[in-house]
Amino acid sequence: MTAPSPSLASFIAGLPKAELHVHQVGSASPRIVAQLAERHPGVVPADPEALAAYFQFDDFAHFISIYLSVVKLVETAEDVRLLTYEIGREMAGQQIRYAELTITPYLSVNERLPAEAFLEAIEDARTGVERDFGVRLRWIFDIPADFGVPAAEMTASIALDHHVPGLVGLGIGGSEQGFPRSMFVEQFDRARAYGLHSVPHAGETTGPATIWDAIQNLGAERIEHGITAVQDPDLMRYLAENEITLDVCPTSNVALKVVDDLAQHPLPALVAAGVPVSINTDDPPMFGTDLNTEYAVAADLLGLDEAGVARLARAAVDAAFVDEVYRTELRGEIDAYVAGRQGA
Repeated sequence: MTAPSPSLASFIAGLPKAELHVHQVGSASPRIVAQLAERHPGVVPADPEALAAYFQFDDFAHFISIYLSVVKLVETAEDVRLLTYEIGREMAGQQIRYAELTITPYLSVNERLPAEAFLEAIEDARTGVERDFGVRLRWIFDIPADFGVPAAEMTASIALDHHVPGLVGLGIGGSEQGFPRSMFVEQFDRARAYGLHSVPHAGETTGPATIWDAIQNLGAERIEHGITAVQDPDLMRYLAENEITLDVCPTSNVALKVVDDLAQHPLPALVAAGVPVSINTDDPPMFGTDLNTEYAVAADLLGLDEAGVARLARAAVDAAFVDEVYRTELRGEIDAYVAGRQGA
């Protein structure tokens, strides 16, 4: 990747942003992981240098195993609150104003940490983050596909049988291979009837058929990743015509060896076909990135100047699950920032 000019890097750093595809546990920075690992010593190293080496992945299956080892550090309600609150603190440092944080309750809720305590912890963090840092957090509850229908049922139950003020959507994460999205149609039907949005992962490690599956069987309104849509012109046309946004995470795709290198990333082809995209990090510390870096990557791939980068920021706002009043407020903040930079 060609590094952005100092001027463009400065523009990106100060640009108000929304992030739509970022995982709670995967957002634990070395600083946060070290705090959790000191509380719960074991497999995951607390030393930042050792942690950087630990976060080197051979393939997607290896990534899942490492991810689950970090999940095991989140044992108590206070761990959940600390993790979520500190993520909000670090988002504020990147000028992220709004984020839809993907949370996987199935991996944390158990007899020691019941659903009520888990939900109370994320709500306490959510309100604290907005109060203290001005970052508005919302949740997408994620079904871990590898654990099958029982995990889907538990996730749907936690989402639909409790009052969860920040919840906006239901998703699916984990492996795609061997777990068709249609496995979870019943849970998504219930969630959509309840008023939640459908935001499954699809088309990251499998082809366009998984994306079609997510659209046709789960009513997907956005697709997490979805980059293999580039292999199917009819699918790209459908995504463009129906304004179904792909929440793309370029560095993640390379780190997990889904794409050989950034130069081969399909983002330019998707954009050229008119497919709506948002730029995101997925699991930023695990991939050695942050949202500012991903915007710089996208700017390089797409040949964008400051105006083009601002359009990316507006695209994320337009795809966010927010009311029109807040959407207008976010867009206005981006516009004011751009105008201020031009005036300067």
